[in-house]
Amino acid sequence: MTYYTQDHEWVRHEGDLAVVGITQHAAEALGDLVFIDLHADGKQVSAGDAVAVVESVKAASDIYAPVAGQVVEVNTALSDDPAVVSADPEGAGWLVKIRLDDPASLSELLDRAAYDALVAGA
Repeated sequence: MTYYTQDHEWVRHEGDLAVVGITQHAAEALGDLVFIDLHADGKQVSAGDAVAVVESVKAASDIYAPVAGQVVEVNTALSDDPAVVSADPEGAGWLVKIRLDDPASLSELLDRAAYDALVAGA
């Protein structure tokens, strides 16, 4: 299942992992990405900790961990081709994989309907 944050990150639950990226809405708002810094590889993070920085022609934005756990993988392919995030933000453009400390914490995030309502009200 996929969950969402109010900060426009998505989280896909895969076993004991949370795959994290930015939503289509966020990718469109940022525009073309020119640089991605995935600086949390191997780190233990709390929900709300910055795990990446994405830079577009418009702005630079921190990307936050929606859940607590250990970052076990970063999408290194994005260093060479950050445009993948703009082209496929909720697929090949994933940013980090976090081994969840508490899978139950996912229930605190938004489901698709709640996220769509958030975006519609923005």
